[in-house]
Amino acid sequence: MTRNRILTVNVGSSSLKLGLYEPENTTNLQCLSHASVDLAKSPPSLTIDGNRVPLNEILLSFSTTKSSLASLEQMALWILDRFERSQIAAVGHRIVHGGTDFKSPIRITTEVIHHLEKLIPLAPLHEPASLDLIKTLRAALPDLPHVACFDTTFHTCQPVVASRFALPREFERQGIRRYGFHGLSYESIMNTLRKIAPELAEKRLIVAHLGSGASLSAIFQGKSMDTTMGFSALDGLPMATRCGSLDAGVILYLLQQEKMSFSELQDLLYHRSGLLGVSGISGDVRTLLASDTKEAKEALDLFVYRTAREMGGLITALGGLDGLVFTAGIGEHSDWIRQQVCSRLAWLGIDLDITLNQSDQPGCITIGKSTVQVWVIPTDEEGMIAHHTYKIIFL
Repeated sequence: MTRNRILTVNVGSSSLKLGLYEPENTTNLQCLSHASVDLAKSPPSLTIDGNRVPLNEILLSFSTTKSSLASLEQMALWILDRFERSQIAAVGHRIVHGGTDFKSPIRITTEVIHHLEKLIPLAPLHEPASLDLIKTLRAALPDLPHVACFDTTFHTCQPVVASRFALPREFERQGIRRYGFHGLSYESIMNTLRKIAPELAEKRLIVAHLGSGASLSAIFQGKSMDTTMGFSALDGLPMATRCGSLDAGVILYLLQQEKMSFSELQDLLYHRSGLLGVSGISGDVRTLLASDTKEAKEALDLFVYRTAREMGGLITALGGLDGLVFTAGIGEHSDWIRQQVCSRLAWLGIDLDITLNQSDQPGCITIGKSTVQVWVIPTDEEGMIAHHTYKIIFL
């Protein structure tokens, strides 16, 4: 039997998603199996094809350190053993930051890995885990081609005015500029929208990728015009544990007055801020919605306010708005967040259908007279990784 299946790898700092795809034809790939690991949850969770697996028992069987990263590497190999290795033709990896060197998917070589290692300071929450998984799986599947697919690729078409910082140009030449992230997710949404609402797909859109990491993208005729994340995945909206946009003067103050070290500052901005920092309870929107504390409400109010405010800026960049798409964990599953954000944008003529918004089903959730269409569309980053990998290897 001919090898033709694609293994996809989407790794975070404490999470892992593996998918196995088989081509139906040159444009469509079918997902045969999917596994998702979340070591940040208590207890840790593993789901394979919709079925929960007792992860703690599996982890206890590993002779490894207790670090999340080591556990993810072991989990990747454990899951791989449950897929049919003999049918895998290539492996596609999600890489958060491609810097200025990588503007499209590329076959992974030792030289590529060396270049990616230089980008670790730009994405310390994601890049180390991605690189370690690449090395682990290249060792496990040494005869197969591996492909890197970048979250920054989708935004490379942005106008210079949207990517430039007001710093001396020498820093821009060194790569200090706005990149944008969640590109595989935005690309997935646009592919879906072209199939289900082709006319809208060519108009002025904002796609809201709202999850533990969150960003917005202004899109016109299928291309990114602007986005809320910039040089790093810290920028833009407040997130589960990340601060979002922050006055640079705060950093200077913490360094000078509080005498914070680099590692302390990095931990504060990436792990102890955002919804967790403001609420003092959790970075999980579901936990905050279930809480009756003032701090939880204030954290949610800040998230909604900042999301709507950033949308206002992107609407200006687009010169108007025809469609708004919510995606990712919060965007797809929190009708309360969607309703609150849209209520702040009522001046645009958005008119939600309350029943459709609360149905937890994908599709258009506005009524006919709404001047802006609002949609809920599931994202499929692994599907995009599979598509890019298949294209590079077979086409």
